[in-house]
Amino acid sequence: MPIEILVTGGTFDKTYDELSGSLSFRDTHVHEMLKLGRCRVDVRVRTVMMVDSLELTDADREVILSFCRRTASTRIVVTHGTDTMAETAAVLGAGLSGTGKTVVLTGAMIPYAFGSSDGLFNLGSALSLVQTLPPGVYVAMNGMHFSWDNVRKNRALGVFETKG
Repeated sequence: MPIEILVTGGTFDKTYDELSGSLSFRDTHVHEMLKLGRCRVDVRVRTVMMVDSLELTDADREVILSFCRRTASTRIVVTHGTDTMAETAAVLGAGLSGTGKTVVLTGAMIPYAFGSSDGLFNLGSALSLVQTLPPGVYVAMNGMHFSWDNVRKNRALGVFETKG
């Protein structure tokens, strides 16, 4: 059974629009990242939405939860914007309890298209963690992983950390 990669947008997939001078979405970079990383893991990539996580609604989080519930895969990686990743992790953690699924959310602080992104490293980490962690929901960023109920983004430092 392949690992399901659910794409939801976020900084991970933003591109720079030279005409408007803004960041926007075109298509996911995940396929290119997997190729660049020489990924040998059996994966299936599905774009659920392309949304900045600051604009995600409760209804959007329910859509992500629904995709996680419906897939036959028990190993799922969700690419997500970092600003509200912990909030989505909480919805998935509560909604997937007891399903036997391992879900790892990951993202990037810098868009992949910029060339100096942490996204490639985070994606590789998430793919490794989803194969080794027990069932549950986790956040994987910058070489660390956190349980869904004990993670927050420290905006002042630009890192993820435990709540305590």
